[in-house]
Amino acid sequence: MFNELDAVVLAHDMKDHKLMRGDVGTVVHCYTGGKAYEVEFITGEGKTIAVVTLEQSDIRPMQRQEILHVRVYATA
Repeated sequence: MFNELDAVVLAHDMKDHKLMRGDVGTVVHCYTGGKAYEVEFITGEGKTIAVVTLEQSDIRPMQRQEILHVRVYATA
């Protein structure tokens, strides 16, 4: 179960939002009982690119020894 403001990792591609497996987001809302989570994904400059309702199986916690990676967010 996740808490608000937890950093989470997307478990699979979401082509409709142009998000890729491994993208890092922040939990901005937890629905009752952990049934779903609102997760915000932002650019390096802090611009919101997506706020998506996800189930626990769609995200995973960050691991201690993982390193962040940068990629270009395709807007087209």
